[in-house]
Amino acid sequence: MRSLAVASHVSPFSATRRRPHSSASGREAVSQCVKCERNQDRPLGALRIGYSQGSSQRHGSKNLFTPAAAVSVEQIEVSTYLPKGDMWSVHKFGGTCMGTPQRIQNVADVVLGDSSERKLIIVSAMSKVTDMMYSLVHKAQSRDDSYTEAVDKVFEKHMSAAKELLDGEDLARFLSQLHSDISNLRAMLRAIYIAGHATESFSEFVVGHGELWSSQMLCYAIQKCGASCSWMDTREVLVVKPSGPDMVDPDYVESEKRLQKWFSRQPAEIIVATGFIASTPENIPTTLKRDGSDFSAAIIGSLVRARQVTIWTDVHGVFSADPRKVSEAVILSTLSYQEAWEMSYFGANVLHPRTIIPVMKDNIPIVIRNMFDLSAPGTMICKQPANEDADLDACVKSFATIDKLALVNVEGTGMAGVPGTANAIFSAVKDVGANVIMISQASSEHSICFAVPEKEVAAVSAALHARFREALAAGRLSKVEVIQGCSILAAVGLRMASTPGVSAILFDALAKANINVRAIAQGCSEYNITVVLKQEDCVRALRAAHSRFFLSKTTLAVGIIGPGLIGATLLNQLREQVAVLKENMNIDVRVIGITGASRMLLSDTGVELTSWKENLQQEAKPADLPNFVRHLSENHVFPNKVLVDCTADADVASHYYDWLKKGIHVITPNKKANSGPLDQYLKLRTLQRASYTHYFYEATVGAGLPIISTLRGLLETGDKILRIEGIFSGTLSYIFNNFEGSRSFSDVVTEAKEAGYTEPDPRDDLSGTDVARKVIILARESGLRLELSDIPIESLVPEALKSCLSADEYMQKLPSFDQDWARQRHDAEAAGEVLRYVGVVDVLNKKGRVELKRYKRDHPFAQLSGSDNIIAFTTSRYKEEQPLIVRGPGAGVEVTAGGVFCDILRLASYLGAPS
Repeated sequence: MRSLAVASHVSPFSATRRRPHSSASGREAVSQCVKCERNQDRPLGALRIGYSQGSSQRHGSKNLFTPAAAVSVEQIEVSTYLPKGDMWSVHKFGGTCMGTPQRIQNVADVVLGDSSERKLIIVSAMSKVTDMMYSLVHKAQSRDDSYTEAVDKVFEKHMSAAKELLDGEDLARFLSQLHSDISNLRAMLRAIYIAGHATESFSEFVVGHGELWSSQMLCYAIQKCGASCSWMDTREVLVVKPSGPDMVDPDYVESEKRLQKWFSRQPAEIIVATGFIASTPENIPTTLKRDGSDFSAAIIGSLVRARQVTIWTDVHGVFSADPRKVSEAVILSTLSYQEAWEMSYFGANVLHPRTIIPVMKDNIPIVIRNMFDLSAPGTMICKQPANEDADLDACVKSFATIDKLALVNVEGTGMAGVPGTANAIFSAVKDVGANVIMISQASSEHSICFAVPEKEVAAVSAALHARFREALAAGRLSKVEVIQGCSILAAVGLRMASTPGVSAILFDALAKANINVRAIAQGCSEYNITVVLKQEDCVRALRAAHSRFFLSKTTLAVGIIGPGLIGATLLNQLREQVAVLKENMNIDVRVIGITGASRMLLSDTGVELTSWKENLQQEAKPADLPNFVRHLSENHVFPNKVLVDCTADADVASHYYDWLKKGIHVITPNKKANSGPLDQYLKLRTLQRASYTHYFYEATVGAGLPIISTLRGLLETGDKILRIEGIFSGTLSYIFNNFEGSRSFSDVVTEAKEAGYTEPDPRDDLSGTDVARKVIILARESGLRLELSDIPIESLVPEALKSCLSADEYMQKLPSFDQDWARQRHDAEAAGEVLRYVGVVDVLNKKGRVELKRYKRDHPFAQLSGSDNIIAFTTSRYKEEQPLIVRGPGAGVEVTAGGVFCDILRLASYLGAPS
């Protein structure tokens, strides 16, 4: 067989900092690199890439590459013992940390600032360099001539960085080595270009140069500061064996021997080593694959039994969820090894799962820290901390998702009790090389479902249909079903196993966010609970679970329709209270949209409530209700969305059903929906009761008074409603409370209008229609199926004045009827009574009415003042002689907005906010 031998990169560093000699030309390097020799122990045509052990000491070599020579570690006499234990701290710096000369210098400062006795520093290539190196190989084997320009860019990047970072002899040494390396790479890439093919070993040898250059620059930078520092090419130390596609397993025994040998030659307090690259037992250069630098740090940390391994990156630590999807995600202070493992598996940007294995066996903590904010403590990954209580906040540490999956369901009665069915299913899946992400099986054995990447599901489906063709034809299997467009949501936490109710709370949170779960899986270890759901619901599910479970905080995304008197007052009340709610009650209310009749203001994360009026004028878009609703429903920042309709518009109310169907909660003081056509009302309530979407309308009757909630409480506790009677209009309450003595009716109406108690046209109040709407709402809440037209209304607008063209004309003509009103008042006073305008729900006789009635002066209805409302509930428990009475202000924007605000808080309570 022919073998290809590639020598190790020459080290420019030693304890005495001897100067490396320049390499030979690229042509000479490749001619020595591509050395062919017959190997009788291998099949014909097999190629081997290797490098000679201990090359870093051969500074007299004329070439970067020298023929491979097998060197046994046992042949080297170890003269310096490799110390192990807490004196070592291992640091790994990623590509972003090494991205510029200034950042490399910052890394050097961090290293020098560590007071540990010994330090081992692992570095990645400069930012984007690994991708550039992979691109070089791809272009060369594709015979794309632009690879030569790409090589120039790689050279320029490192040359300019070195010139800014280094000077004098150090710069000359580095540039000499860089020129030599680039020359050799050009020759190797030219060979790849001619062949039109690059083996994996050739590719990995080329790609690993980024780490060689970055680590050398860092080592020079540390030495420039006067510290003793040695440079390590980890291909001389780390030995790994391929264990699968893009996977390798470390050979700890051999690696430890080689590290001992390396240290015996170059003992130093600070060692800067290459990440990502290693060698095979045959000394063939290889890599630890993607995220390999983290793996390098963990392996070396294990070899020296380090006190801890610190992974320096550009984030503050490990988040409780992907912060790009959950803006409220927080940094976790600690994670167990198992939790970090689970999070990594499910796609969380923590560490590669294999990184945790080397340190976990020796209980070496890993700390994730931000290189760009040294004050941030980061996240420590270690054994399960003993000081955490097994409460709901601590037991679920984080949430992660995997998208672009398909669910495969194999179902049939012939599966039950038949040995080998699962084996046959997953053997077929294995044969097509598909990756099974999750498996779920019913205990009846009637079906097995599993999740695979969408790109692999076609092959899986075809394989299963082929494998079970006879079973499907015979009916033993009923179907092999593929459900596209799925995602996985995983809740991760080591303490879930010892905490009851975790699953219940998770599924309750998903249900309340209107999320349908397609499949569930949970191992007996209970490190995670995994659910499969529609991909379009994934982000919303993630936020709902995170908000409910991890943060114990309810976040509401609110859209306000109608910033008029009530809407504006509500916004001002929210402005004053949102911070208090968040601090004291864990309720986070975000107004993400405000729309009026002509303008709307939208925000993805929350309108600034201190300046909403100005922004509505200056930054608003033309009002468009469908787009406004779409903005709310498609917002994936917050899981719980609510529309607050502060209008009196029947057209807006007609959309409630569609909004509820979309999973948007609705809160309103608008009476039009509940007093409109009966069939639409019943349809709306049926939908509300069938889903976890809520519809609250306390302020439709009695403004801020608890009328609806009181009625519901009576009904839900089994009481029987006999009669509801009350003064439901704050306007008409004010008018008749002040219509006494010698005052004329028209004067009192004028006073009420000027005080803002009436509508712009007082006839809207005096007609009694508004009271009738409240009566019909209470009647329907009591179980009566009545239309608004079924309610007889005694209008207080004289027939002759109904045709007035304007409110002003009406007010001018109203005094002509003062005599009639004075007569009615005199008759009532003569009988010791007062006039009151009331609505009545007669539940026993299934009727309702609105009328002007007289009451004795000792009656509760006669004791009112101002614009108070009063409602009396006569029930089986609360008899006629002593009914249940609710009394208080029934008009005014402050109390009405307050009633709406109460409904918002009630919704938050339903969604999980603490009481």
